[in-house]
Amino acid sequence: MEKVLIVGIATGHGGLLARRLLRNHQVVGVDRDSWPSKPPDLHFYQADVRTRGFENVLRKEQPNTVVHVGFVRHFREKDAERYDVNVRGTRKLFDHCRTYGVQKIVVLSTSYVYGALAENPCFMDEEYPLSASRNYPEIRDLVEVDTLATAFMWKYPELRTAILRPVPTLGYYTENTMRTYLRMGRVIVMMGFNPMIQFMHEEDLIEALALTVEKGLRGVFNVTGAGEVPLRVAIRQTGATALPLPEIIARPLLGRLFQLGIFPVPPGAIDYIKYPCSISGERFVREAGFRPRFGLKETFRSIRT
Repeated sequence: MEKVLIVGIATGHGGLLARRLLRNHQVVGVDRDSWPSKPPDLHFYQADVRTRGFENVLRKEQPNTVVHVGFVRHFREKDAERYDVNVRGTRKLFDHCRTYGVQKIVVLSTSYVYGALAENPCFMDEEYPLSASRNYPEIRDLVEVDTLATAFMWKYPELRTAILRPVPTLGYYTENTMRTYLRMGRVIVMMGFNPMIQFMHEEDLIEALALTVEKGLRGVFNVTGAGEVPLRVAIRQTGATALPLPEIIARPLLGRLFQLGIFPVPPGAIDYIKYPCSISGERFVREAGFRPRFGLKETFRSIRT
């Protein structure tokens, strides 16, 4: 039976993936945080990917596959710590995977690495430049992780590496910027802008990760859900109310609220509710046979349950 080690297993996505893979795989989990709700038939280690403890887990367990979903995506930690966990931690993970004979690596990136820019075409493919750092420097670490993983994939073709770039994911167990934004009740939007936004259900993302493991895919893949809608439609469908503000007011206001710890994301995120960042998922559909099971209505409803 294939042994899969999930890095970041105590996160919502990590736990869901573990339960999905336990049907046909032996699963081992690692996380910096504790995981009180772990299934009884799963080995769990509390260890930081940057430490000797994590290396010892790889040495002991000898997994066939490593799935890396253990990134810091929130902004509650200091920038330097977040960068160190995400970038240096990923680099050390790759080094250890080579040392201990891992055969497959799956890295969960994000479509946000493309950036939300006025000149973006509709439905960017995987060859489109990663430009998020231009206007949103706070996520330069995620761009660097994606670039690092892609370079590793080409440098070591004998180790099957896959990088998934999913659209914004919603669900009960998901913790990300878009879910936090839509759950605010009164949601700030930019006056005069209403971009099309793609969404997918968390269960569809978990199935995409599982398929990547089971089929041994190699490459970079955009992953999309059931479709896209204008931002203000998504706000209405999730039960929130749009609050239009001129950007000249919204950007400094949100910047100040972020500094005070009242608003959860920096003002650079404004561009993602102003300009399009839509991607094409055709390559993943073709190579993985992936089809989302949840429609947009079910996806929007999932964050209110």
